[in-house]
Amino acid sequence: MTKVYGLIGKKLGHSFSKRYFTEKFAREKIANCIYQLFEIDAIDQLPELIKTERHLIGLNVTIPYKQEIIPVLSSIDKTAERIGAVNVVRITDDGLVGFNSDYYGFKNSLNNWIGHPPGIKALVLGTGGSSRAVHVALDDLGIKYHGVSRSKGPSNITYDDLSKEVLSSCHLIINTTPLGMFPETKAYPDIPYDYLSSDHCLFDLVYNPLDTEFMKRGQVKGARVKNGIEMLELQAEKSWEIWNSEKV
Repeated sequence: MTKVYGLIGKKLGHSFSKRYFTEKFAREKIANCIYQLFEIDAIDQLPELIKTERHLIGLNVTIPYKQEIIPVLSSIDKTAERIGAVNVVRITDDGLVGFNSDYYGFKNSLNNWIGHPPGIKALVLGTGGSSRAVHVALDDLGIKYHGVSRSKGPSNITYDDLSKEVLSSCHLIINTTPLGMFPETKAYPDIPYDYLSSDHCLFDLVYNPLDTEFMKRGQVKGARVKNGIEMLELQAEKSWEIWNSEKV
């Protein structure tokens, strides 16, 4: 029996996951496993997909379904519940179980890169599903942060609030928006790059291109930069672990 894994989303033309798992299966000689892309127009099409794909073992979940999928689940992992977003689903006889491997990927990639400098503060750009995983990871690491959005909210500041004083106190800046992602590679978050220095670290969750405009503008000011490719690889391996664990 061929085991089927896959990715659900609305537009999946440029999928990291399919390439990663196809190469993983070949490299590690994992037989009778395939990874497929499943574009669906609405989350209520998921039950029919699972019924049709009888050998489906697990799914990754991407835009715009990371939050919409939650009501469809039979149960949800505690970390994913805290985040309020799911990007990994394990299909069991008792229903769908939701997890969040973005949290694991980001937390470990950040640790691998800069460790945990004492007193560092962060700015998290964007308010989408990925930002939720970043917020919880930072909470668990004990790193204080401000969320940054185009409009002010109870738990975030706006891009207009990013003064020299704010940037001089927040040396870790994390881009969770899709700005700069292929094919719109010239786009970048609207922050005052002139206030950056060699004290800053810029982490871009975007992975295509590997060197984004956000990163380039930070490098000009001497900032350390990192893209999202390691985070994606770590979260992919975590997905594989979840799908194949004896426990859920």
